[in-house]
Amino acid sequence: MRLTRFLVSAPALAAPLTLLVAGCVAPPSAPAPRPAPAPRPAPVPPAEPAQPAAVEWQYRPATPGNWTYRADPAGPVALFGESASAPRLTLRCDRATRRISLGRAGGGQGAITVRTSYGASSWPAVIAGTQVPQLTAVRGASDAVLDQLAYSRGRFALEVQGQETLIVPAWAEISRVIEECRG
Repeated sequence: MRLTRFLVSAPALAAPLTLLVAGCVAPPSAPAPRPAPAPRPAPVPPAEPAQPAAVEWQYRPATPGNWTYRADPAGPVALFGESASAPRLTLRCDRATRRISLGRAGGGQGAITVRTSYGASSWPAVIAGTQVPQLTAVRGASDAVLDQLAYSRGRFALEVQGQETLIVPAWAEISRVIEECRG
């Protein structure tokens, strides 16, 4: 009977013993040491402020002023500026030679670069005028570049080294001087 009691109670004892034996398992090993963090790179110094992109001449504001047409015995003249008495730009026809001169007030040196919606061209120029110096370029009245001035999309630009760029409207006075000089 003793043996029977033992066999009957043995499974009841086996469960707690199993838990005790399972608790005797070695504790988990300590976690592996972490590698030292990589050194941080030195901070990048802030970049210099970006220079604003150069605005193309078509998108710059127009130079203040208006065109004025004047009939002259030697040939028609178109003047651009805030007043006709002090023009910043002169387009003059010499009927005798059938040549058109483009004069920019203020002097300068080298050439006048003319930019139209058709492209850019360089006009060789010289200083002319005694009272008010002008950098002057001369073209034949039949020169196709003059048509580019007259038919440029609303405006054209004149650049001279050392002076501000003139952004000038392409008004009818230009066409009138060119056509009368050709005619």
